[in-house]
Amino acid sequence: MKFFLDTADLAEIEEAASWGVVAGVTTNPTLYARTGGNLDDFQNHIKRICAIVDGPVSAEVTGEMRDEMIKEGRELAQLADNVVVKVPTTIEGLAATKVLSEEGIKVNMTLCFSVPQAILAARAGASYISPFIGRFDDISEDGLAQLSDVVTAINNYDFGHDVEIIAASVRSANHVTQSALMGADIATVPFKVLGNLAKHPLTDRGLESFKKDWEKVVNA
Repeated sequence: MKFFLDTADLAEIEEAASWGVVAGVTTNPTLYARTGGNLDDFQNHIKRICAIVDGPVSAEVTGEMRDEMIKEGRELAQLADNVVVKVPTTIEGLAATKVLSEEGIKVNMTLCFSVPQAILAARAGASYISPFIGRFDDISEDGLAQLSDVVTAINNYDFGHDVEIIAASVRSANHVTQSALMGADIATVPFKVLGNLAKHPLTDRGLESFKKDWEKVVNA
């Protein structure tokens, strides 16, 4: 499984990249707004992210109609070679994805919540499909079960191009564990969750034990 960092915060991206585990970044309008950025600096901000990360950087369109999405997608794709255009899983998004993918622009179809949506996204030419987990949990449904169904369905077919499943709206280490076990290609996680993946109480206990024993050696 690959890890994408789900953020637009440059400091978080730089720190996580230093760990050697980040294969890409996903952003959206909400994440960019949290940085305090403005519209005039948005494209430069995406360029800065692309300069930090070698892998795919998903930048989301904000238009709702296909012509708007296509125009924005083309502009975003020109910012850097590793930009992936993020498009919502809607009828208009499917139409935009078809055009963009035929032009060689990679698309990440986001806000995917069902197997039929995922299959349509793959048929339209999406390179990445982002089924959401946590938002199902918010309405007391099983997001992991939905993700498992999407992974199985997509792996059943040859769509004529590479399609990777991104486990999105990931909120815990268990989400990552279960997504990996069911074969999701990528997990896109917030900075805090990514850091928590490296933590375990037995690791902390072992380090404390080693430290105490070494102090005995030093003080002997």
